[in-house]
Amino acid sequence: MTDTIFIKGVVIHARHGVMDHETEVGQRFVIDLELAIDLSESSRTDRLVDTVSYSSVVSTATAAFKNVNYKLLERAAGAVADAVLTAFPRVTAVKVTVHKPHAPIAAIFDDVGVVLTRTRP
Repeated sequence: MTDTIFIKGVVIHARHGVMDHETEVGQRFVIDLELAIDLSESSRTDRLVDTVSYSSVVSTATAAFKNVNYKLLERAAGAVADAVLTAFPRVTAVKVTVHKPHAPIAAIFDDVGVVLTRTRP
């Protein structure tokens, strides 16, 4: 059985991108996370120790996203996925969506980004 914890709309200012102004000034990114995790124990015990702390997941994801300036969203999202899987052994898979709503694209658009799903080996 696999259950899901989701965290949507985490806003982070970071300096990712291939253009100079993206790395100098930075911009707003939005991250959504979906964690595959067995919640059967925590749904019975009502104990935090039997699940993962949402706050700790957000802190881990934010640090992984901001600690290094990446050129590609793909790499930044991969760093988040790797950090979550490393920090939380109960999580069997993670889906990371990174939105870059102010990407330097010569067009009118609502959103652009990447979605990565990584599973524990």
